[in-house]
This record gives sequence, C-alpha cells and structure tokens, in this order.
Amino acid sequence: MKKHRIALEVREQIISRIKNDGVSVAQAAKEHGVSEPTIYGWLGGKAKGAPSMLEYVKLKRERDELLRLVGEITLKLSETQKKR
Repeated sequence: MKKHRIALEVREQIISRIKNDGVSVAQAAKEHGVSEPTIYGWLGGKAKGAPSMLEYVKLKRERDELLRLVGEITLKLSETQKKR
C-alpha cells in the first residue's frame, strides 16, 4: 500500500466534520479514502495540545448548560421525594 500525505486543509476539514457535524470516523475515512487509524491518530494529536480559545468557550458553554440541566433534575427529584 502506497502512503501519501493528506493536505493539512483536508485533515482539518475531516477533523472538523467529525467534531462539529457528527460524522463518524468510519464514514469520514470512507469518503476521503483515508484509513480509520490515521484519522484517530490525527484526533489524538489534536487532543494533546491545549484547546484553542474557541474550543475553550464552546466547552465552557456546554459545561454551563450541563450544570443547569443537573440543577433542574436535582430540583425535580427533590420535589418528587418531598411529596412522598
């Protein structure tokens, strides 16, 4: 099997589709003619560095939303238990 380099722009596009659009690694690999282990390597390489400011803000927003949901669920559970 002949190895060839994938352009950085294409790598970034594939990673973006997986992270942001919910495309599976298998689907992206098939569509772009790249092996799944190669894509997992790219994803792992991205995970080693510190998140970008954009990723940080997105993660913070998601965390805040999850905390809000946990709070709502906790209140509902507490109210249900008080009614018993």
